[in-house]
Amino acid sequence: MPSRFSASALTAYLGAVHGRPVRAVRVTALGGGRQGDKGYGYGIPLRVDYELGGEARRAVVESVRPGPFGHEHMADRAQSLLWAHDAFGKLPRHVASLDVGAVRSSGELVPLGSAEELFMLAEFIEGREYADDLLRLRAGGDARTLDAERADALCDYLVGIHRVPGTDPGLYARRVRELLGHGECIFGVVDAYPANGPVPAATLHAIERRCLEWRWTLKPRAHRLRQVHGDFHPWNILFRAGADFGVLDRSRGEWGDAADDLTCLTLNYLFFSLQRSGRLEGEFERLFRGFWDRYLARSGDAELLEVAAPFFAFRGLVMASPVWYPALDAAIRAKLLRFVLNVLAAPRFEPARANDYCA
Repeated sequence: MPSRFSASALTAYLGAVHGRPVRAVRVTALGGGRQGDKGYGYGIPLRVDYELGGEARRAVVESVRPGPFGHEHMADRAQSLLWAHDAFGKLPRHVASLDVGAVRSSGELVPLGSAEELFMLAEFIEGREYADDLLRLRAGGDARTLDAERADALCDYLVGIHRVPGTDPGLYARRVRELLGHGECIFGVVDAYPANGPVPAATLHAIERRCLEWRWTLKPRAHRLRQVHGDFHPWNILFRAGADFGVLDRSRGEWGDAADDLTCLTLNYLFFSLQRSGRLEGEFERLFRGFWDRYLARSGDAELLEVAAPFFAFRGLVMASPVWYPALDAAIRAKLLRFVLNVLAAPRFEPARANDYCA
């Protein structure tokens, strides 16, 4: 897909978007998520530098690669990009989408009726992935005051966006349904685990059965519908100076349960700590416990602990996946899946018991 975006094709396209000529277009691949041992990604973003009226401009071209996780058909990929174009600019601190375009395999950028693939043109923002901080700690780097300040800033951001309630109860049922059945979520991630791979099918079957029971626990709680990011992980958060940050790539719906965002981020503290020392401890434990304590105190949402389990299951299945993290140590993969099974078996998630859930 990236090879279709030549500088000449983008020159014409950007001129149409801006309504006046652009020049000096340069295209380079961005390596988002290249660190952290990831083995798969939904797309390869491209940075586009150009001049408009003598002023330097930057943007990002985003596309979705064909493949599993519900991305097999062009219409699947188009739906994701069209939703993102509409939703990105509605969330505070999120990059804006500038346009959705269409392309043929020849590289010609065309009207939608003759499209062979879609792409999105998004705002470019400066910053370093929050994952860089966690990689430093995983490698044995010293804890810094800024680590706690950044975690607090992220926590307060979630408290703020989650204060906005949704008005359509059906969207909560949909979010819970898609947590299990969406191609990017539990069933889709499980289906991508290789047959006869490092994870026994019986383990995955047990996780799916427990998640199905949790669907009926969550389904009646439409009062929990809130504005969410939907993919709030350390590679979608860019920090600038200090605790100033922007966010990228919200996913799968503007509305959902706050537990989705909380589990998505905080499970990474456990994930990186397991890789460093085999358990949640030290600065990672302080970040994990501090994030949960602060969020619960500032949001007043104690019910969140009663619904977090299946959201942890989704994120844990991604981290334990041989597709997403092929080089992950077998012992860490096993601990993540034990965490998932034990959290699903408990009626309420207790942050202080994170290490117990891994046992």
